[in-house]
Amino acid sequence: MLDRTEAKFKIDVKQGVVELEGSETFVDKHLDKFEEIFTSAIKQTMTQGIIHSITDDNVLALQQNSEPKSNVSKLELAKANNNSNSNSNNKHATKQSPNLPPIPVDLKANVKKVGLREFYTEKNPSNHYENTVVFVYYLTKINKQTEVKYGEILSCYEEVGEKKPSITDIIKNTIRYKGWLEPGSSKFITRLTISGENFVKFDLPQQKKISSEQQPTILLPSS
Repeated sequence: MLDRTEAKFKIDVKQGVVELEGSETFVDKHLDKFEEIFTSAIKQTMTQGIIHSITDDNVLALQQNSEPKSNVSKLELAKANNNSNSNSNNKHATKQSPNLPPIPVDLKANVKKVGLREFYTEKNPSNHYENTVVFVYYLTKINKQTEVKYGEILSCYEEVGEKKPSITDIIKNTIRYKGWLEPGSSKFITRLTISGENFVKFDLPQQKKISSEQQPTILLPSS
């Protein structure tokens, strides 16, 4: 039994323990005060706990998220730059024409055929598209080839002394937009179409139209 003059009060908010010992008169007299102290202590502890919790969460977020995100961003940025450079290089490489060498082919005149130079002069093509179809026509109809290699067309350019173009682009556009040529049996091979044959055979050389301004004026004698 406790002495009536003896009173004890213990509060542990963290553990949630409250101990109050003493006489009934002592407890009744100081109960309200103890409740006030207890409530104030709880509020203070909870506030400190929330602050610590927020601080700990922020530190944890910085440790776990901020630096890794920054590192990942840097890595992703580096990869993106590398991919961009790689794609740019690939596109650039795609646009570049392959370095095709000329392929030797018989283009000289003999007792059985006209030479390419004479045939080229007769047809008088005016651009690379017309040049190419003239060369393919010569190799197909005069040299009796069923297909023509791109390198053989380059040899034709050398034979007539004309500057060589990007032959892959010229042939591709001739196939697509002119219809004078068509793809061959494999890469870097082409064939003459009926349209191309008719163009070289009947439409070349192209006759220049004489405008009305260039037509001679005929003066009639006055009566």
